[in-house]
Amino acid sequence: MATLCFQSPSKPISYFHPKSKPSPPLSTKVSLFRCRASVQTIVAVEPEPVFTSVKTFAPATVANLGPGFDFLGCAVDGLGDHVTLRVDPAVRAGEVLISEITGTTTKLSTNPLRNCAGIAAIATMKMLGIRSVGLSLDLHKGLPLGSGLGSSAASAAAAAVAVNEIFGRKLGKGELVLAGLESEAKVSGYHADNIAPAIMGGFVLIRSYEPLDLKPLRFPEDKELFFVLVSPEFEAPTKKMRAALPTEIPMVHHVWNSSQAAALVAAVLEGDAAMLGKALSSDKVVESTRAPLIPGMEAVKKAALEAGAFGCTISGAGPTAVAVVDAAEKGEEIGERMVEAFMRGGNLKAVACVKKLDKIGARLVSSISR
Repeated sequence: MATLCFQSPSKPISYFHPKSKPSPPLSTKVSLFRCRASVQTIVAVEPEPVFTSVKTFAPATVANLGPGFDFLGCAVDGLGDHVTLRVDPAVRAGEVLISEITGTTTKLSTNPLRNCAGIAAIATMKMLGIRSVGLSLDLHKGLPLGSGLGSSAASAAAAAVAVNEIFGRKLGKGELVLAGLESEAKVSGYHADNIAPAIMGGFVLIRSYEPLDLKPLRFPEDKELFFVLVSPEFEAPTKKMRAALPTEIPMVHHVWNSSQAAALVAAVLEGDAAMLGKALSSDKVVESTRAPLIPGMEAVKKAALEAGAFGCTISGAGPTAVAVVDAAEKGEEIGERMVEAFMRGGNLKAVACVKKLDKIGARLVSSISR
């Protein structure tokens, strides 16, 4: 079975009561991340490629969703990264060559050991025990870096799925998440709230990291849900935004956030967009430390709520703001108000789009048989 862990560079979080000094009954130590060991080969016999080439797509994701820090995320439709993977006799057996990077950014490294797609592809090959075939990979970035929309996870998810597809789909989605986590751990920390929904689609709850336990949450088919995504011209690197997180929080905030996270899960399962938005807007731990680092974010949230959004928060580590509505037309209007607020409150240009939930996750787009 594949195992992963990650040695946390961060200090533990202490929960303390605001009216007293920390004491054993009121203090809980919780590590932000986990220990990481390399993935292990889990396929008994090395599979042969069933395609000479595949093209895959992985969607953007919204992580945290307010109080769901590091344990809740969802995939959004229409935005994401593509990977084209080929069996390449010119590449040394058991290795991956990144031959081209195109799209929103070309400044990424083509060294597969320093590239999200490359790391995930190598981890997936290791799980499959691939030693006899070399692969070449093209990455097309549809997502900008540091956007808060799971850019690194989209690249990793598309690459992991591509390797799995080209060798006959021997791994399940949970195993592909582990391969993607190998990439995420090296880029932004061991957290699955982007990579899990990028691969699995829909809403995903990470119940446990040791062992990894993923719970898909199904939003009812007969209910409407739209995300208003407003991205300013501002980069918020995930590592920098994680460094801003508090190492201590009041017990009362811990209790509050726990109740809001529970309400968030209930809202997803019931298809209650209004309650989902209200819970999403109610984080008292993470948003309060990150919002001041994104120029205009507080004004943007206020504008979204005044324009009729059910809720608004930071998408992932930011700087994208995400609002929740139940109608696309309303979402367009709210997006305009949010764009104006970014300029007015932060002097930042921004673009808005309204997207639905992506319920599929990373998938095969096209293939060429052997």
